[in-house]
Formats: sequence, structure tokens, C-alpha cells
Amino acid sequence: MADTLPAPARRRPWSHPTRPGVDLALAISLFVLEVGWLALDWVYGYGLEVWAAQSDQARIDAADLAHMGRVRGLLIAVVVLAVLAAIFRAPRTVIAHVLVALLVGGSLTAAQHEWDHSHTPPGCVHYSAGC
Repeated sequence: MADTLPAPARRRPWSHPTRPGVDLALAISLFVLEVGWLALDWVYGYGLEVWAAQSDQARIDAADLAHMGRVRGLLIAVVVLAVLAAIFRAPRTVIAHVLVALLVGGSLTAAQHEWDHSHTPPGCVHYSAGC
């Protein structure tokens, strides 16, 4: 009989956990990158735009909305990366991304709360017809 070669084993990402060294390197580097991006965007993207607005409320409002949009985009990216890390069975990377997602979600919630609070007329009930 003819000897046949065995079929090569397919390696699926969820079949074996990621090596601890690779997982830790990804977790630390992505955590620093994402938190650094958030901090630099807060200072340079938002802070300098508000400073350059020179009390022009329309430009400050535009900077607020643009910053909230960028933070929302970062939150989506972090959650997608956390899901990918979970698929590749990298627990340290998942934990790092969940921590960053909590930080980004908290800052987005605070920014939206501040926006709602500063743009609601005094004495206005949100669900009334005159608001």
C-alpha cells in the first residue's frame, strides 16, 4: 500500500491559549498605548482646542462634541480588541482592555453628563414639550 501523509493540523486561535510572554507583552503595550492616547487627546486634542477658542462658545461646543466622538471611537476599538483577545485566549490582554474600557467609559459618561448639565436651561424638565 502507498503511504499517505497525514493532513496538517489546523491551528485555530481558540484551540490553544496564547503564550504568557506574548500575552503580557501585548497587555502592557496596548494598555500604555490606549491610556496614553486618551490622555494626549484630552490635553492636546480637547484642551488646546478649548484654549484656542478664546471663549467662543460655538467652538467650545464643537470641541466638546468632537472629543466625545473620539472617545466613543476609542471605546469601540477597545471593546473590539478585548473580544479579539478573548477569542485568542489571552487573559491578561482581556483584563487590560476591560480596565481601559472602564476608564474610557467613565470619562465618556462624565463628558456626556457635563454636556447635558451645561446645555439644559434652568428649571427645564427633560421630558416636557418646552425643552
